[in-house]
Amino acid sequence: MIQAILKKIDQSRRFLVASHENPDGDALASTLALYHGLRERGKEVVAFNVDGVPDSFRFLPGSEAVVDSLHGFFDVGFILDAGELRRAGSGIQTACRSLINIDHHPHSEFFGEINYVDEKASATGALIYRLLKASGREISFASAICIYAAILSDTGSFRYSNADPEAFRIASEMVERGVKTWDVAAGLYESQGIERLRLLSRVLETLTVSDCRRFAAITISGKMMRDTGARPEDTDGFINYPRSIREVEVAVSLRELEDKRFKISFRSKGAVDVGDLARNLGGGGHHNAAGAVMEGTSVNICNQLFKRLEELLTKKQWTES
Repeated sequence: MIQAILKKIDQSRRFLVASHENPDGDALASTLALYHGLRERGKEVVAFNVDGVPDSFRFLPGSEAVVDSLHGFFDVGFILDAGELRRAGSGIQTACRSLINIDHHPHSEFFGEINYVDEKASATGALIYRLLKASGREISFASAICIYAAILSDTGSFRYSNADPEAFRIASEMVERGVKTWDVAAGLYESQGIERLRLLSRVLETLTVSDCRRFAAITISGKMMRDTGARPEDTDGFINYPRSIREVEVAVSLRELEDKRFKISFRSKGAVDVGDLARNLGGGGHHNAAGAVMEGTSVNICNQLFKRLEELLTKKQWTES
């Protein structure tokens, strides 16, 4: 698979590198890692994200080059970490002669001429590392920073179960390449705006815990966002607060997109496959991290999700007994 991608790179001149909307650290850092890797091979490259670059990722080298609109035609479009082509933005398919899908999401849509999907990989950044490593060229400092950031972000600073031996090996090699671990950690976690903290103080007041204490939820309303001047990217990581409660198995975040329409995020500690639940709701994701969109009031959605999570957890316990 990797050799087929490298052959395609050798045969092509102009590339698009894109990831999913509302990019997280893995999506954007993987985009930039490949962007640098292709440019260093003398290729013409455009890095694209339909939602641009959140402020928290502007420390990544090359972030200023990311565009949020498409112009021109490309020999190859790399779509990273997207799960589904639609999440990368409209117009990509018609703008590219061929597409290459690189992803680690389970049930990733096989929309590419080449689909390099490994759901066991800790991050899409790990797949970009494998690709750049296999090319036989030294990974540049710029790509190394991005690869390290991608893995650090998607493993929750090496706290999540996907922090496998490969993740640590790659991170170690990137540090050997000169990556300053504090610089990346500071960029990801120590450069938040006051708007985010003001929003967080409001959001934590909405904390709801199920009667069984195994599920917890927070709600982020549109009014909270407007009152604090916060942006959607400022909510990143909020779900970790309910997830950190000792008895809680699954945390849920409801962020209002418009009246009675919410973006739902799930984080599981492993007992419940929230990826399967999200797919049943029309969304997607991993076993422990997933999302969907639902309509209704926040109270009704929360009650509905707690009930479904209770059923899933009970079913799992019954099948294991």
